[in-house]
Amino acid sequence: MGKPTGFMEWQRIPAPKRDKAERLEDWRELHLPLAPDEAKRQAGRCMDCGIPFCHQGCPLGNLIPDFNDAVYRGQWREAYQVLSRTNTFPEFTGRLCPAPCEAACVLAIDRDAVTIEQLEKEISERAFAEGWVKAKPPARRTGKRVAVVGSGPAGLAAAAQLNSAGHSVTVYEKDARAGGLLRYGIPDFKLEKAVLDRRIALMEAEGIVFRVGEDVAVTPGWRALREQYDGVVLALGARKARELDVPGRELSGVVQAMDYLEHQNQVVTAGAQPDARLEAQGKRVIILGGGDTGSDCLGTALRQGATNVMQVELFPAPPPVRAKENPWPRWPLVFRTSSSQEEGGERAFAMMTKRLEGENGQLQRLHAVRVEVQREPGGAPKLVEVPGSEQVFEVDLLVLAMGFTGPRTDRLVEELGVTLSPRGTVQVDAKFATSAPGVYCAGDASRGASLIVWALADGREAARALDSWLSGAASVLPTRGQDCAF
Repeated sequence: MGKPTGFMEWQRIPAPKRDKAERLEDWRELHLPLAPDEAKRQAGRCMDCGIPFCHQGCPLGNLIPDFNDAVYRGQWREAYQVLSRTNTFPEFTGRLCPAPCEAACVLAIDRDAVTIEQLEKEISERAFAEGWVKAKPPARRTGKRVAVVGSGPAGLAAAAQLNSAGHSVTVYEKDARAGGLLRYGIPDFKLEKAVLDRRIALMEAEGIVFRVGEDVAVTPGWRALREQYDGVVLALGARKARELDVPGRELSGVVQAMDYLEHQNQVVTAGAQPDARLEAQGKRVIILGGGDTGSDCLGTALRQGATNVMQVELFPAPPPVRAKENPWPRWPLVFRTSSSQEEGGERAFAMMTKRLEGENGQLQRLHAVRVEVQREPGGAPKLVEVPGSEQVFEVDLLVLAMGFTGPRTDRLVEELGVTLSPRGTVQVDAKFATSAPGVYCAGDASRGASLIVWALADGREAARALDSWLSGAASVLPTRGQDCAF
C-alpha cells in the first residue's frame, strides 16, 4: 500500500497528454510523463484493502501494492525490482495494457481506481533512465536449444524466460524486423519503436538470437525445424482477420485493418513509400469496428489527413456506468472514449453493413441498417434489423477492424501434428503443451485474439512448462506472481 489515507486525500490524476492539435501533426507518443511528486501521490492512493483484487485482475499477478508502496516511499529501484519479477516488459504494458488490474482495484468500487498502468510506465522508464535495466546473460547454459516462432509479446516473453533458464534460444520472425504486433500493428503514437528496439537489443545482449525475414512454414518447414531443436514454442499470433461478407467487398478502397496499420508503421519507422491504396489523405473514411484496433485506425486516419472519419460499431453503445449484471471486480462494460476518439471523428453504434457500392471498381457508398438487441426468455440475445432504418454513407476508404479469428496454420497440422481447437486456434493443455511432444504454444495463437498482458503471461507460463519438460524436473522459472528462483 501507499499512504493509509492517501485515497481520501488525493484524486486520480491521469497521465498528461500532448495537445490534440500538436499530436495530430506527428507520430510521436501522445502521453507525457507524470511529475515525480504526482507519481508519488498517485502511488500513495493505493489503499490498505486487505485483499488486493488487483492481483486477480492482472494476468501476470503483478505485486501491485508492493511497487506502489515503493514509489510512494521514493524507492524507485525497489519498485522496478518488484515489478520486473512478474512482468518481463513493463515498458510495454505501461503503454498498451487496458489495465484489467484497475478494473479490479478495490478503490474502483465507488471511486476512481489507482493509476496502475501509468505507474508501470513511470517505474520502467525511470529504471532505463537510471541504468538499472541491464543485460543479464544466464550464468550457465543447459545445452538445450529452443526455437520460438513469432516475436510478438508472447514470443518475446517466452524467449526471455527460456534464455534466463540457460537454454539457447533462437527467435524466428517472418517479417523484416522483430517485434510482431508491437512493431507492425501498434501505431507509434502509442508505442514509439525505439522503446521496442531498446528491449530487443538487451535480449540480444543476453544471448538470444533473432532470425528475421524467415517464414519457417516455408523454409526449413515445420518438421525440419522441430528436428533441429530440443523444443519449440509457437507464438504465431492471431492474424487471420474476420471478413466482411457483403456484396461489393471486392471494390478497391476496402482494406483490412492490419494491412492499413502495418503500412503506416512501415512508412513511419522504415521509410517505406506511401501506398495510395492505404492512405487516407483527402478521403472519407469509415472504420468498421469499435475496439482497440479500430481506434488505432482512427488515430492513423486523422494523422494521414482524412477529410472525415467515422467509426462504426455493430452493437449498441454500452451504458455510461456498470449494469447490475456487470458487478465489480469484473471488467466494466461501459462507454469509453479512447485517445484517438478524443482527437476527432464520429462514432456510430448499432449499425450493420448490408452492401457496398462503387463505380469503375472504386468504392463510393456503404449501405447500412440499424439493429437492436432482442432477448427472448431462455434464449441468447440476437441482433435484429430495424425496419425502415436504412442509411447510405459516402466513403472512399473502408477499413475492416472487426477482429481476428485465429492464427494462420498453413502446414502446421500436417507437418507438426498439432491439433486445432474448434475455433481454429492451436489446442493446448493446462501447461500450454500441444499434442506434438516438445511443442508448446502461447498467446493469441492458442487463446485467440486477446490482451498484451495475457500474451506476456502465456509466454512466461509456456516457457516454464517447456523448461520443466526439457529438464525432466521442476522448472527454475517463476510461476505467476512469484519471485524468480535463480
